[in-house]
Amino acid sequence: MKLTAIVKLLPSDEQRQNLYQTLERANAACNWISAQAWDAKVFGRVPVHRLTYAPVREQFELTAQLVVRCIGKVVDSYKSEKQTKHLFQKLGSVPYDSRILNWRIPKQNVSIWLLGGRQEIQFVAGATHLALLAFQKGESDLVYRKGEFYLYTTCDVPEDTVIDIESFLGVDLGIKNIATDSDGRFYSGKHLLSVRHRHRRLRSKLQKKGTKSAKRKLQQFSGKESRFAHDVNHCISKQLVKNAKDTGRGIALEDLNGIRDRVTVRRRQRDVLHSWSFDDLQMKIAYKAKRAGVPVQWVDPRNTSRQCSDCGYADKANRPSQSTFLCTRCGHAAHADVNAAINIGRRGSVNAPNAVGEVGENPAPTASP
Repeated sequence: MKLTAIVKLLPSDEQRQNLYQTLERANAACNWISAQAWDAKVFGRVPVHRLTYAPVREQFELTAQLVVRCIGKVVDSYKSEKQTKHLFQKLGSVPYDSRILNWRIPKQNVSIWLLGGRQEIQFVAGATHLALLAFQKGESDLVYRKGEFYLYTTCDVPEDTVIDIESFLGVDLGIKNIATDSDGRFYSGKHLLSVRHRHRRLRSKLQKKGTKSAKRKLQQFSGKESRFAHDVNHCISKQLVKNAKDTGRGIALEDLNGIRDRVTVRRRQRDVLHSWSFDDLQMKIAYKAKRAGVPVQWVDPRNTSRQCSDCGYADKANRPSQSTFLCTRCGHAAHADVNAAINIGRRGSVNAPNAVGEVGENPAPTASP
């Protein structure tokens, strides 16, 4: 399976300047290529290459392979949208392949083509990403973010053999409890909600103030909440996959595509609903499960929170409050999220033949660990 490893470059002052200039020159070339493609109304790789390759080599003084990668970047951007001319940021990411970027993993450096010639630059990364580099294969993107340079590179990581299963661990996703499994484990969202509320309040104050120092603080502040939420989701997904694998079960998840369009909430709850990162959590569960050989089954979420896990009776009245489930037919009482997770797990078991061997088909793209 394809995962992304991220490393941070440690350039010297001269190398840093070369990195800046290379990104600026490459993105200027992308904008020129985009303008020519737009004027000529040609967007295929071969016609754009024939139209722009020689002029770009002469005008921007880039190496041949970097020009090819710039053409590829422009063509790829037009694949999904051809109604407007595309412009690229001054320091936008630039793709590199093995002809202009060589990984030297034991030495923790890369040999990369920049304006001024080849440069050897040291890099650092966390243990997880360093381990992924053993499977590095394919393109890498040179990325500038908040004053630092990074390489995002594709790694083709082998998957574990899919385990034999007889049942599924059901997982109910929510806002108050980020996740609840059918074994009765709760993964509380209380701390994450408080962090989101505090950050929202602070952003509002800084935006109203509008001074230079406030704007500088906003810049430093940006992305902090998102990084925290990603870390929480990584921890939860890792534990869910481990629990499923240790007990020889698959994972059943709700197919929540389009839920934000279907659900209506009060005005004061809209921020909470639209900051709900269920899709990110599902994506992380899916790719971690796929890597561990744990099957994932996507099930219909309708009435999972209203259906009794004991007798199967479904009614809106079965859910008297957010956390309480009380069946009006048989009297079965349980925590509402646990009851829903049990129903989800059973629906996965019903559809089990469709799950084994095809993990995370529903909405989950690959992601970095």
